[in-house]
Amino acid sequence: MLDRLLAEGVEASLGERLVSARPLGGGCIGEVWRLELSDGSPVVAKVDREGSSHLEREAYMLRYLRERSRLPVPEVLHSSQSLLLMEFVEGESRFSPAAERHAAELLAELHGVGAGAYGHERDTLIGSLPQPNPWTESWAEFFGEHRLLYLARVAREAGRLPEEDSRRVERLAGRLEEFVGEPQPPGLIHGDVWSANVLAKGGRITAFLDPAIYHADPEVELAFVSLFDSFGEPFFERYAEIRGIREGFFEVRRDLYNLYPLLVHVYFFGGGYLAAARRLLDRFGV
Repeated sequence: MLDRLLAEGVEASLGERLVSARPLGGGCIGEVWRLELSDGSPVVAKVDREGSSHLEREAYMLRYLRERSRLPVPEVLHSSQSLLLMEFVEGESRFSPAAERHAAELLAELHGVGAGAYGHERDTLIGSLPQPNPWTESWAEFFGEHRLLYLARVAREAGRLPEEDSRRVERLAGRLEEFVGEPQPPGLIHGDVWSANVLAKGGRITAFLDPAIYHADPEVELAFVSLFDSFGEPFFERYAEIRGIREGFFEVRRDLYNLYPLLVHVYFFGGGYLAAARRLLDRFGV
């Protein structure tokens, strides 16, 4: 039996009858389905039955990337508080060296989309967690206050981050300028580039999924890529050819910037991610 919310939402928004629906693997945002419509076209749907997934923010981020960059992302066909419908994009999350180089070219171009300060014109998401983005001139201030301290606070309030670890994050946030140096100008980042959020076909990237956009030091994106081994040497070599990678990134700033996604994972999953975050805090002597 077809899901009523999906069937009614598809017909009302797209004017087509829903023929079939099967679940797909997804991230933290709602249920994910592959739909087949009466005209034969495939569509991806995300459903939020509890009102906690902020689907309207995901739709905004996808539309922003399509309008302001050439990063390939699915077209939004319909969005509401409870339902997001997107085009289905062919591809798989396995990457040849050619696909990794193409990913580097796409992200390097994205990082060239500048802004007058760090942050964004509105708050966005990482997973289903709101991501605050007030415009801030200082990168150290933005990353310290609105990434590290913010995540430490929400993870502590959720009972996932012990008080002593939260205090250690506070101490590191107060010393960021020692480690950040002179950051790159604000650049638009995807914000959540791990392998499941990228599709490739025939040596080319076909789509980046589930964005967590804001304007940052683009090294944040490179750090995230390395944290989960999303791409390897072909990616970093090609990216360095296009934009360069400043000295000290692999030695210092990569670990510093990866404390943020680790704290995100502490909030969502706890477990081994807390141990990984503690190792990074040890690394910076706090």
